[in-house]
Amino acid sequence: MIPTSHAELIINIPPYIVHGSSAHDGFGDMSFLLKYRLFSANQENGNYILTLFLGATVPTGSYRNGNNDAVVTPTVAFGKGWHNFDVQTTFGANIPTADSFHFGHPLLWNTAFQYRVFRKLWPELEINATFWPDGNNDGQKQVFLTPGLVLGRFPIHNRLGVTLGGGVQIAAARFHQFNDNWILTLRMPF
Repeated sequence: MIPTSHAELIINIPPYIVHGSSAHDGFGDMSFLLKYRLFSANQENGNYILTLFLGATVPTGSYRNGNNDAVVTPTVAFGKGWHNFDVQTTFGANIPTADSFHFGHPLLWNTAFQYRVFRKLWPELEINATFWPDGNNDGQKQVFLTPGLVLGRFPIHNRLGVTLGGGVQIAAARFHQFNDNWILTLRMPF
């Protein structure tokens, strides 16, 4: 939903988690995202954006495929493009509504580098890191490199289009809670 020219509210479909082990597969937590665009410019006027996010997850996951409590995530995001190349980065913090002694307040940093090839192919490399200043993982950091490919935007009707993407998160630090995590995305921008 886009209530104003600078704000957007996204209600996400819960992810389906496949473990590939004896753990139960199932749906993860429901999440919401409020975006507020502070500044932006199109390609002719600088090709950049600065946005504030306020995300939240609600513990709806099946078979413990999620958190025990709701989590609020304030984030700042910046993106800049140069012709066919762009960089997008976010920095935020997970703030649990309960049990912060164990969960902590992880700091999240993500940067993606993309290059457009043949108008519809976007090879990318994403780096995402989590730092724990407190909680059960106090002092730990987790880093993943995610090579991927995004296809699109393919028009469907008027402004509606479809974009497909995929990649694999590869652990790049000694401490990591998972490895070789496949990510697939389907988006319908308008």
